[in-house]
Amino acid sequence: MDDQNKNLIVALALSAIVYLGWMFFFAPDAPVAPVVPVSEQTAGAGDTGIPTPLLNSAPLVTATPAETLQTALAKTERLTVDTDRLTGSISLTGGRIDDIALKDYNETLDADSELVTLLRPAGSDSAYYSVFGWAPGGDLAAADVPGSATAWQIESGDVLTTDKPVTLIWDNGKGLTFRRQIEVDENYLFTVTQSVENTGATAARMAPYGLVARQGTPDTLNFFVLHEGVVRQSDDELSEIKYKELPDMDPLANQARLGEEASVQENGWIGFTDKNWMTALIPASGQAFTSTTGYYTGSDIYFVETRNPVVSVEPGQSVEVETRMFAGAKEWAAIRSYEDDNGIINFLDSIDWGMFFFLTKPIFAMLHWLNSVIGNMGWSIIALTLVIKALLFPLAYKSYVSMARMKELQPEMEKLKEKAGDDRAKLQKEMMTLYKKNKVNPASGCLPLLLQIPIFFSLYKVIFVTIELRQAPWLGWIYDLSAPDPSSILNLFGLLSISLPADDSLFAILSLGILPILLGISMFLQQKLNPAPTDASQAMIMAWMPWVFMFMLGQFASGLVLYWIANNTITFTQQYLIMRSHGHKPDVFGNIIRTFKRKKTES
Repeated sequence: MDDQNKNLIVALALSAIVYLGWMFFFAPDAPVAPVVPVSEQTAGAGDTGIPTPLLNSAPLVTATPAETLQTALAKTERLTVDTDRLTGSISLTGGRIDDIALKDYNETLDADSELVTLLRPAGSDSAYYSVFGWAPGGDLAAADVPGSATAWQIESGDVLTTDKPVTLIWDNGKGLTFRRQIEVDENYLFTVTQSVENTGATAARMAPYGLVARQGTPDTLNFFVLHEGVVRQSDDELSEIKYKELPDMDPLANQARLGEEASVQENGWIGFTDKNWMTALIPASGQAFTSTTGYYTGSDIYFVETRNPVVSVEPGQSVEVETRMFAGAKEWAAIRSYEDDNGIINFLDSIDWGMFFFLTKPIFAMLHWLNSVIGNMGWSIIALTLVIKALLFPLAYKSYVSMARMKELQPEMEKLKEKAGDDRAKLQKEMMTLYKKNKVNPASGCLPLLLQIPIFFSLYKVIFVTIELRQAPWLGWIYDLSAPDPSSILNLFGLLSISLPADDSLFAILSLGILPILLGISMFLQQKLNPAPTDASQAMIMAWMPWVFMFMLGQFASGLVLYWIANNTITFTQQYLIMRSHGHKPDVFGNIIRTFKRKKTES
């Protein structure tokens, strides 16, 4: 039997069993918050008496029937947001950033496809928005501080752009004047600076907060390889909570179910992450705060919140606090720049790199660099395959040399089998002696294959979770490397005008594209570098394996299938040349002919 493919079957099977077993039996339980008395949970970071905004007497939003986006937008006065990458508006009611669309991304590849809309105002379908404000403390009431329903006025600026911030103002009529300056950079980072000036005669105590809420359970992919939900960095600790885990948290008060509160001493952030998009709150570096996750049952709202310590604003004084908010696409370059240049700790980990992060991170960094040079993700994947094969070549060389020498020993091994008969112990001992005498390691072919498994899974993870592969074309009919090959053998690759089975249909597996078929052919040719095994059962398994893989990977992302084809092609070339250099000329076409003759004889 072909030792390389034999080892591949064993390695893949063992890896799948180990991985699934680990996930089933040893996956860590979701963090569950302890039940905290209401009197304690209302404490602000480092102080007492400041309620979380969702538990204020004024609810965050009223549960109303979903409206169209335009109807919801028309209900409030608005200030326009217009940058090279973002478009939308800010509601003067509450000063909410609640209408953001991404200019560089469309929902589909259709020419008339709408822009991806990230944030939507309260009242619209799948509302998703941010609220900033001050939670009252001391003698202040909820009406004395700005909240979700405050009617702000524009103090300066008419359109928010990258070089023109806007400032909103609100006077509570009791000696406190609140201002909110909003800035946005060239990508997706907003900076919200809240300030309060006390012109009254008594001190005022309050706690600034930022909050992101989304109404209704988002339509997630719900796939084990991808985290969607809350992602939070608390100093040096990263935690993830799925949407389905939030409603299961213990109820605390007023229909709100709160997840685990985290006290952050210096640096952190919290937000909602989808596959390609994210909204996150990032308090200023060095600022202690409390981050909270939760679910508001009354209005079916998931929320994340950052709450700063209580401040006391003395008469004649003012206080200012800054919070940044990321709202956009999870682009590797942009997020990395925010981590490196803006000091947002571990922000790159908002991308779900998975358990093989030590492989997925450098693999994507290399792929990103190659794409910056080549300018095409498809060719960059092929170039990445060459790089990976070059790094593994020393191990592969030893493996192929060992396999070639094993072939040379085949006649002697057959003699040992005849001599030993049914005495397996004797056969094993004499074969080991033969290996040792000829300095052959029969297990040397396993290591390159075992290394390929985490690399393959890591590349699959990279292609699946990174937005850079989304709608990225290669050539011709491959216009989205993150999606399956759109061509199909069922309509002769577009020559016939017949409808194809839906992607979720049981018959979709039969709709093989050009790339999966090339994958099967490449595996088949790689097998034929060596004669088929003499054992009938082994020969049958080997004969079916390329075509089983062809159907298995038929609905995988085109980029992943492209990598596998390139890997097979390079492996074939390497093995062929190494075998030739050791005096063994592979008879590829002869092996193919003999395979078909044997099948014809058996039939």
